[in-house]
Amino acid sequence: MRLAFLTSTPLSAIAGSGTFVALDGLVRGLERLGHVARIRPLRVRTTVHTLDRWLYNVGVLRSPPEGDVIVGVDLDGFLWARSRRRPFVVMLKGIIADELRNERGLVRTLLRVQAHWERLNTGRADRVVVPSRYSASVAGEVYGVPPEKLAVVPEPIDLAEWRRRFARADRRPATRPTVLSVARMYPRKRLADLLEAVRILRARIPRVQVRIVGEGPESVRLRALHRRLGLGDTVVFLGEVQRTALAVEYVSAHCFCLPTVQEGFGIVFAEAMAAGLPVVACRAASVPEIVEDRRTGLLVNPGSPDALATAMETLLMNEALRKELGAAGTRRVEAFDLERVAQRFVEILP
Repeated sequence: MRLAFLTSTPLSAIAGSGTFVALDGLVRGLERLGHVARIRPLRVRTTVHTLDRWLYNVGVLRSPPEGDVIVGVDLDGFLWARSRRRPFVVMLKGIIADELRNERGLVRTLLRVQAHWERLNTGRADRVVVPSRYSASVAGEVYGVPPEKLAVVPEPIDLAEWRRRFARADRRPATRPTVLSVARMYPRKRLADLLEAVRILRARIPRVQVRIVGEGPESVRLRALHRRLGLGDTVVFLGEVQRTALAVEYVSAHCFCLPTVQEGFGIVFAEAMAAGLPVVACRAASVPEIVEDRRTGLLVNPGSPDALATAMETLLMNEALRKELGAAGTRRVEAFDLERVAQRFVEILP
């Protein structure tokens, strides 16, 4: 089968975040199964992402894609799909109409425009693929996608590749209890709650250190909050890092924490579990579908820094529990390996 993927998301793990990681994994999984999968990328970028997405879709309209099945990622393909002549599938990675609820100002306004395009795209598709039951319910709520048109396919993770990275990674000496967090710094990730939790946690475990990988729109605000709270080297902002360096962070940490309240899937949770890390997260969005409370991690209610602090303290002070939850997590992520997910994707195609 020949599949053409349309995406205006930058094709790098740093600029394209989880959307790129998941799409790249799916394409490689499909190729391992013997299919031909090609990505039509965004080639020219301006400084305005919404404009980039419009120009990309104009280009797709003028030069139609080729393949047995065309797959539009999020809103991409919505102009071409008005007069398409072949099967069309839309994959929603993060539902824009859901994401904009946590944004404000100009960002929220531009996301409303993109959400309108995404709604048109789902209406013109033969099948709409979402990564979680949570996303399926939201797609029905905000875009009116009927249940019979929806299919749930989890995001893939290349376990073999990550295990090679983990095996080669130089583990830092375990001189301090360490918590890792990885996120694109959007408001919905609620990293401010994590910083507030660290202030509480430091009083209980003075030598604790939280290491945060990622950048984003909230970066300046979070660094200012870090200074106001006087967290010093208790919290280290690492910025964007390549995957080799990220593997070092995963294998050197004692647990993982991200208090996000809006996720279509949350691929960083799968990566953390692949590294054998127990997870602290919130009972929100799709997170409980990925992180099983008291089996692969500890879930708390959103907006509670004290509960986050207590959950991290519980894991950091209990090595046996960390090992138990971490081992369960490594088993859990087997369900998200590339070929399993790619096979499921092929099975739901129209």
